[in-house]
Amino acid sequence: MELEAQERYAEFLAERKAEIEERMVAAAQHAGRDVAEVSLLAVSKTVGVDEVALACQAGYRLFGENRPQELSRKLSALRDDPVMAGVRFDMIGNLQKNKINQVLGQAELIHSVSSLHLAEAISKRAEVRGLTARVLLEVNVSGELSKSGFAPEETTSALERIMALPSIAVEGVMTMAPAHDASAARATFAGLTALAGRLRASSGLPLEVISCGMSDDFQIAVEEGSTLLRLGRTVFDPAYVLS
Repeated sequence: MELEAQERYAEFLAERKAEIEERMVAAAQHAGRDVAEVSLLAVSKTVGVDEVALACQAGYRLFGENRPQELSRKLSALRDDPVMAGVRFDMIGNLQKNKINQVLGQAELIHSVSSLHLAEAISKRAEVRGLTARVLLEVNVSGELSKSGFAPEETTSALERIMALPSIAVEGVMTMAPAHDASAARATFAGLTALAGRLRASSGLPLEVISCGMSDDFQIAVEEGSTLLRLGRTVFDPAYVLS
């Protein structure tokens, strides 16, 4: 990216970040929450290394990738850049079993543990490498056939079984809402927050992470209890219009 283009894009990123944070504050206040409870993850899967570095300069400290090879590429390119101090990358996409070793030791949190079989595979590989994999349980709160994840009614038993596995630590839950339907999104996010409360009670785990809310519905997610937003187009695309 040429210097002039970098400067324009850096200015856009800073301005957009301020706009997003303003909306987060308003949503939190509306719900009687402290916005400090909500973290913002920039989904960097559609942009390159230069854009991620500029986003770091704009103040983003948490990024998410959905392809292990792209996660590795960006970490390798940016690892020695001073701007990366305090920056972390998470794995947010569907994770295939044959890609687990590419993610362990690189992604700090795996967002998308959608089955007991995947949890068992992660546990086995993490144990061999002497690591503890931090994960979220993906829950299909909306019940859409197109979405993966645990059904809400099976999460309690699934969590019990995963807790018994070595080298894996469940830190919370995540979901995705139906697209372009504000009322369905609200119900989905409220359902995830309520489920997290029930799982805390049954398991004794803190389960501090409630990951929900994307570009088109993040303000609703804040109102309904999200502690971790995943924003891509909103962060990186100058053509995206914040509503």
